[in-house]
Amino acid sequence: MKTILVTGGAGFIGSNFIDYIFKKYSDYHLIVLDLLTYSGDIENIDPDIRNSKRFEFWYGDVNNLDLVSDLVSRSDIVIHFAAETHVARSLYSHRVFFVTDVLGTQSVANAVLKHSVKIERFIHISTSEVYGTAIYEPMDENHPLNPTSPYAAAKAGADRLVYSYIKAYDMTGLIIRPFNNYGPKQHLEKVIPRFITSCILGEPLTIHGDGSALRDWIYAEDTARAIDLAIHAPLEKVRGEVFNIGTGYSLSVLKIAYKILDVFGLNEKKLKYIPDRYGQVQNHISSCEKAKKILGFIPEINFENGLEKTIKWYKENRNLWEKQIPLRRVPIKAKDGSIIWY
Repeated sequence: MKTILVTGGAGFIGSNFIDYIFKKYSDYHLIVLDLLTYSGDIENIDPDIRNSKRFEFWYGDVNNLDLVSDLVSRSDIVIHFAAETHVARSLYSHRVFFVTDVLGTQSVANAVLKHSVKIERFIHISTSEVYGTAIYEPMDENHPLNPTSPYAAAKAGADRLVYSYIKAYDMTGLIIRPFNNYGPKQHLEKVIPRFITSCILGEPLTIHGDGSALRDWIYAEDTARAIDLAIHAPLEKVRGEVFNIGTGYSLSVLKIAYKILDVFGLNEKKLKYIPDRYGQVQNHISSCEKAKKILGFIPEINFENGLEKTIKWYKENRNLWEKQIPLRRVPIKAKDGSIIWY
């Protein structure tokens, strides 16, 4: 039996990870720590899991040092998802990203260090956004870190902070950099659920710039599967390593919009183009070789199947996402001081 602490477990990727691990390992005990900010929701975790004796939820902040230390002391494995994650929102609300993403990560890392005799593995969930736009493709784990938004900069700081703890203290940690995740339970501020719910609500689909930005899209369940492999891989193979988690394929935002319109029987007249946001990453394609070689990870869900599953979830769970409608549009402060809503 293992006890796994999951910070940010009521968020999008964290809750999908909880679903996956709970169902796969019947003897694992899961502890979730989450502050339930606007993007976290306890309802993201299935009631059957919430009511299980193998699950416990703690409402709290990763910057609460005593609470984090107490929860880490009871755990065998720590998976650190908790973060502010939206590029556009970070362009206006900068400071909270560094408080949560950098100082919060330091809080968790320090607790892991304090209880290092007990902790078997610490997995920090970083992001591919730390790379910025691709200098070469596909982007491997040695690609330079060139963050182009406050969010990406905060995550890059957290990423390197964890790396420094691994090197300085010989911590049993590793870093995972997922590329663009999509799937059930994602907040409406993100592009795919925004497109899907706009179709459901009969609204235009807003495209930043010309929609040509390319992304490597990975279904959240595949990311959960990759983290599972990282938990159970031989420690000597993963300790101190960084792993990209992606598919090696890319799709533009505009192509995704067309795919979603097609599913709903709509045409391009439903598209609305707005100015591109600052800090936009143009090309983002993952190298998958390291994760495949060391973790044995190969994505199982292609984009078409993943999109079908995602659309089905939003159609069937309107009661869970309707409350997010006022939060879809994000304010960005322009260079002249004016506020633009994206």
